[in-house]
Amino acid sequence: MPSEDAAVALLRDKGFAGPIALAIVTGTGLGALVEAVEERISLDYERIPGFPAPGVSGHGGRLHRGTLSGRPVLVLEGRAHAYERGEPAAMRVPLATVAALGAKRVLLTNASGSLMPKAGPGSLVVLTDHINLSGLNPLIGEASDARFVPMTNAYAPRLRADLRAAAEREGLFLHEGVYAWFSGPSFETPAEVRMAGRLGADLVGMSTVPETILARFLGLEVAAVSAVTNFAAGISGGDPHHAETKAVAARAGADLARLAAAFAARLPES
Repeated sequence: MPSEDAAVALLRDKGFAGPIALAIVTGTGLGALVEAVEERISLDYERIPGFPAPGVSGHGGRLHRGTLSGRPVLVLEGRAHAYERGEPAAMRVPLATVAALGAKRVLLTNASGSLMPKAGPGSLVVLTDHINLSGLNPLIGEASDARFVPMTNAYAPRLRADLRAAAEREGLFLHEGVYAWFSGPSFETPAEVRMAGRLGADLVGMSTVPETILARFLGLEVAAVSAVTNFAAGISGGDPHHAETKAVAARAGADLARLAAAFAARLPES
């Protein structure tokens, strides 16, 4: 596993360090949030040691620093997924790097399939918890006792409350739900979706959970928001495909950008 040391050294030299109110990871089709960031400087992942080159369309592959609602932020535009190379810790170096650069909290965003009839395509859902159905964990192989990460309140209640207040301020309806992580890259079957629902899931997707585990391991507070891009297979006629995911996520991106900006405004500057 590569270290974040070289990435941190490079990014400090290029002006990415300093007080950081929030780090944000954007999901499929949600890169429009970057446009809300002012005074930004950017660097391609491929130029940063240890950062993965995203291999999924809809993921930009750039790190940005700037301000959002006057707060200093880092935005990771796009992620690597466990299914791309079989590496659940694919985002370890990027997350460790933003933590080393000064971030104390992270907002993870994703595109997901909904099991909730009232939360159809275009809805925003704040995650209250998750279910790891993948059988994978990004901390497998970690030697220290730090690997035994408590996951009660993995999604910080205080940050969830700030997201709800931000949504109210912006006139956005924010659902709440539990996210089930499937490894992908194939979409879930209707039977798998029924199983997930019986286990307590409200959303299904192929990301976020390993990043949440890594972020908590690194001492970061976590909040997460899903942009619903489709009903999950077998729910209200749902028959998901990637083109639909990208198209609906792009439309939901404007609401997500408004939510993120209002959320950032509620945070301390560091």
